[in-house]
Amino acid sequence: MKIRKELVKADHSKISKRTRAKLLNVNISSCYVTPKGENADTVTLMNEIRDIYAAWPFFGYRRITLELKDRDYVINRKKVQRLMQLMGLQAVYPKMNLSKRNHQHKVYPYLLKNFPPLKPHDVWCVDITYIKIAGGFIYLTALVDVVSRHAMGWHTSTTLDTESCLRALEMALAKGYKPKIINSDQGCQFTSNEWIYQLTLLGVKISMDGKGRALDNIPVERFWRTVKYEEVYLRTYENVKEAKEQLNKYINWYNKSRRHSGLDNHKPYEVMVGEKQATKWAFMPKQEALEITKESTAENKIESTKGKACGFVDKSPTYPQDPQGPTTIASSKLLKKEKAEIKQQKVKPVDLSFKKAA
Repeated sequence: MKIRKELVKADHSKISKRTRAKLLNVNISSCYVTPKGENADTVTLMNEIRDIYAAWPFFGYRRITLELKDRDYVINRKKVQRLMQLMGLQAVYPKMNLSKRNHQHKVYPYLLKNFPPLKPHDVWCVDITYIKIAGGFIYLTALVDVVSRHAMGWHTSTTLDTESCLRALEMALAKGYKPKIINSDQGCQFTSNEWIYQLTLLGVKISMDGKGRALDNIPVERFWRTVKYEEVYLRTYENVKEAKEQLNKYINWYNKSRRHSGLDNHKPYEVMVGEKQATKWAFMPKQEALEITKESTAENKIESTKGKACGFVDKSPTYPQDPQGPTTIASSKLLKKEKAEIKQQKVKPVDLSFKKAA
């Protein structure tokens, strides 16, 4: 529209301004209007918006509107949205459609419901995420073992292609382990002929999430959250080389040195090689989860009774109840002994001498 208005305003010896406006479908009155500049109050408001955005770049126009209202500004979110667009500000957030499905490729069924992982290397999950650097993005692909949470292989690339996924798989297999199943989403990288051929050649079963089912691949999604909050969001990568070096350094530390709360504070590498054992993991069968819960409950009960003095009152139904009140096993035995002794003292021998005399 701006270019058409400029053509209408431009001098032309043969075509009148009205004819030019009609030919270019421009309202001629708009060519005579001088746009009004922003007043001082709006400039102050724009500075406030810029300050809020600098402090919290993940705030969108709605949250910035609420922050301005907390600062006693009377303002509509639509105005904040317009001013942010004018200043070229946009909230930092993951964009949609990171990996799109190719509808010509075959989609495989989801296997983890019927074949849940029972030990390390039963199932690996694979996914791709983006990493912000100065001047653009790079893409990080990783394969994560479900039971041990160990990042088996990863690769960073400037392009969103299958080659990066194959490099990450090659790195994972170089460690000497091979999974039974690899689970992924339905992105075109994981439905491509190259990826499918490689997994088929290795004899690995292929599993894919259902459409819109983000939780089907939750172990690797949780890994992305850890990487971004503990590494990516705390740094500014100036170039691709620096990003690769720092990510490699962090993931190696995550595997071998970082204690994982979901692994009873063991390290992922220890569980992956079998030095330690995981007690819970994603897609754990219900029966095993129930048995582990029972065992942990029994251990907690044993630990809770240690160090308690005799006579400690416990309302647990597992302890024998006494008319005088709930007591521990030790105190109830003492009470029974005392009662028996009292009964023996009260019973007096009967004098039968008078019967003999008679």
